[in-house]
Amino acid sequence: MNGDEHSNWLERFYEAKAAGLILYGRALGLGHSEAEDVLHSTFLALMRLPELPREPEHYCVRSFRNRALNYKRSLWRRLAREVLTDGQHWFEKSQDETLQAMQSDAVRRLAELPQEQREVIVLKIWNRFTFEEIGALLEISPNTVAGRYRYGLQKLKSKLEGVVYERDGFTGEPIAFAASASCVAGA
Repeated sequence: MNGDEHSNWLERFYEAKAAGLILYGRALGLGHSEAEDVLHSTFLALMRLPELPREPEHYCVRSFRNRALNYKRSLWRRLAREVLTDGQHWFEKSQDETLQAMQSDAVRRLAELPQEQREVIVLKIWNRFTFEEIGALLEISPNTVAGRYRYGLQKLKSKLEGVVYERDGFTGEPIAFAASASCVAGA
């Protein structure tokens, strides 16, 4: 592959995988901008390779995961160091965090799942990996992956029961309504 073909392929690959990797980073506990930073460093490393890996998608997700976990570790170390040395509290919510807290109910419920289940669900649904591919990526058996997926979906379903979703006729945006309580007899 010559230089132009290589850069065109990387651009198409980035466009195809960026959104899924950012969501995966969110599932791993990163904020949106942190996930974007990890995504960019992952693709920068991919661009610097002398030749493409044999399985570029597997390489990219594995590299992203490692970088995300390293980022979280270094962030907590830095925060601990700064809080201990400065004696200041760094945990006040910013305006961006307040806006992020207003995400859809399904996304909030996904975030409440244990990381292992959340990670598998995001890789399976949004990145379209098979249980075997996820197992190889996380170095666990495909049966363990399938169990985490099944239990995670069961938890999501139970948390979302009683919520009715409709679409706004004008904007097409989803609207959630809590299920109404049954009538009280004799009222």
